[in-house]
Amino acid sequence: MKYGLRNSKHRVKIFTGILCLLTVACGGPVGTNTSGSQMQTAPSTGTNEIRLGLMTDLTGPSALSGHHDLNGAQLAVDQINASGGIQGKTLKLIAEDDQGQNQAGVSAFQKLSSNQDIVAIIGENRSTIVQATLPYVQQAKIPVMIGGTNVGLTHTGNRWVFRCRPNDQYAAQVMARYASEDLHAKTAAILHDTDAFGSGGDTLLKTYLPQNGVQIVSDQGYTTATKDFTPYLENVKSSHADVLLTYMTNSEDAAQMLRQFRQLGLSTKILGSPSIATSVTIKLAGDAVNGVYGVSDFVQDANNAAKKFTEDYVSKYNEQPDLFASWAYDAVMILKEVMTKYGTDPDQIRTGILSMKGYQGVEGLYNFDQNGDGLHGYTVVQVENRHVKSLKFVDMGQ
Repeated sequence: MKYGLRNSKHRVKIFTGILCLLTVACGGPVGTNTSGSQMQTAPSTGTNEIRLGLMTDLTGPSALSGHHDLNGAQLAVDQINASGGIQGKTLKLIAEDDQGQNQAGVSAFQKLSSNQDIVAIIGENRSTIVQATLPYVQQAKIPVMIGGTNVGLTHTGNRWVFRCRPNDQYAAQVMARYASEDLHAKTAAILHDTDAFGSGGDTLLKTYLPQNGVQIVSDQGYTTATKDFTPYLENVKSSHADVLLTYMTNSEDAAQMLRQFRQLGLSTKILGSPSIATSVTIKLAGDAVNGVYGVSDFVQDANNAAKKFTEDYVSKYNEQPDLFASWAYDAVMILKEVMTKYGTDPDQIRTGILSMKGYQGVEGLYNFDQNGDGLHGYTVVQVENRHVKSLKFVDMGQ
């Protein structure tokens, strides 16, 4: 294996740790995460503990979804430890708040990657934050599991990024096909976030909708955390589109839009990207979400793993899980499988992930390709009585 900066620092840290032991001066320090709250960290002995980092939005515009990330990952860690850990070692999760912002995301990643005891990181599901951290991931040479779905995130030549959700190319294809073949739409309006996720999805929809015989009659972009969607929705109404396709990053924004959509009395069919049918959207939008179509990479009754995960999640947190919890859970479980078989060296973890084929996770069947993408299909769903119902699964990887 090649020894880089992390390895050199690790040797220095081992030597420092020996000196500490000799002077009987080492204790468990208390660190501070980026949100300013105290967070306990264990002594840096590294002998009986394997550490994973996690960065997510805990206090920013998508904090509700961020806590689902944290809960999903922590559930996996707790279950792994309850079953004996990884080769007898305890797994520990170190979380950092990225506040849903690029700059804070970079800071959170740098803090985690500078901790020499952390062997891998559960990264963001917001594509724009993942994009901002990519140069630092390349420099740190540490495996990072991501939930961001912008296609380009795994196509930059970065060897250390692995996606545990299907990318937007598959989502846009499934949305365009369903709008045409199942909703019988001839015209469509698009409403999208202007961040990396939403803009990328907009570009893909503008490619695939015409290919499926659907004319785009309105295409509008908004900024994250918009409070008043009325002007956008009035334009959708005046366009007389058969269907409104949404590519919205935050569930909070999707809920806000849906409430105002109903208040205006619009009757246009809605088909959205994954944020449209999350538990956060349903909780915040209430009955306004009923009747909405969407694509999702997590459905509670999709397979036995999903059913068991849902049962365990509800039992532990007394709330319903969604895709934000499920992908983070899968990411930790995938790392557990890989580290058990290949070891905890970053290069070994990377090799193990790329070699993983046919792993049944909560989100689906993982077959990682050379780019680091593990999943290649989406389920079309509809929300009825605030419950997500599966309509059809489309595998774009075949």
